[in-house]
Amino acid sequence: MRLFSEVDEEVDPGVVEGTDLRVLKYPHPALRAPNAQVTQEELDDGSIKKLAKEMFLVMYATQGVGLAAPQVGVNKCLMVYNESGDQKKWLDEVVMVNPQIVEFSDGLDVENEGCLSFPNMRGDVERSKWIKVEAQNTKGKKIKKKYKGWEARIFQHEYDHLDGVVYPDRLTEEGRSEVQPRLDELSAEFGEGGAL
Repeated sequence: MRLFSEVDEEVDPGVVEGTDLRVLKYPHPALRAPNAQVTQEELDDGSIKKLAKEMFLVMYATQGVGLAAPQVGVNKCLMVYNESGDQKKWLDEVVMVNPQIVEFSDGLDVENEGCLSFPNMRGDVERSKWIKVEAQNTKGKKIKKKYKGWEARIFQHEYDHLDGVVYPDRLTEEGRSEVQPRLDELSAEFGEGGAL
């Protein structure tokens, strides 16, 4: 997910020091592929903790506030975010393993969103004002939490990626028609084999 500020465009950092991971662009098939649950063995061997650390490196390098594993080509149920988007505020970093939204608010709001996998594109998306979540941390400990406002929006955006849903899927018909030319450009840049 993209932080909304004076900068309208995402940063493509190229090589990010400390990782080989890169943000995949639409319509890369990994963005629509099923995502496997993270196993206890993967938590125990440290591979998920290492992956999460590298995902944060990529997220900060692209000036994002959230990133889901499928966006870097790893089809696992894992997401990271920092609602401030500020690498110096590392205490705000959140890693969610095998997350589930167990309750949505009836109240909805609409905000403008962007996504690191959809460069130079934005749209208004309706989401729940608050959600209740169950997940695990990188040690396998169960987490139960209620999120509201901006943090709820970030979580829902990243959670969608784990279901193979991308934010243009949630745009109104009018919103979709506004971004369709950019979607067509991204598809043409990708070439054959994309998952629309």
